[in-house]
Amino acid sequence: MDITRSKEMVKLAVAALEDKKAEDVKVIDITEVSVLADYFVIASGTNKNQVQALVDNVEEALGRAGYESRQVEGYQTANWILLDYGDIIVHIFDSENRLFYDLERIWRDGRTVDVKEFTS
Repeated sequence: MDITRSKEMVKLAVAALEDKKAEDVKVIDITEVSVLADYFVIASGTNKNQVQALVDNVEEALGRAGYESRQVEGYQTANWILLDYGDIIVHIFDSENRLFYDLERIWRDGRTVDVKEFTS
């Protein structure tokens, strides 16, 4: 995995999420604890429409840069949508499911990265 490529993908995803007013955007560096990906990007939306709009915006931003998702899970229900880009995995939740699944706790062995590192 190319860490420079991963960081560029995270930067695009974070910008797309912030553009659509995502709540509580977090980035977790999981390079030391998992072979799944380099980064998890986690964010919340306030309702189904916003969650889907966040996903659409991330897909559009990464797609324009030439990155295609390998898999999208959960789009119809929109309570937890997972976008797998290989090097990064984007998780977008509604507020209730974010609290319930608590990925930040599950992946606490990863390193939480300040989102400001990925904003220009």
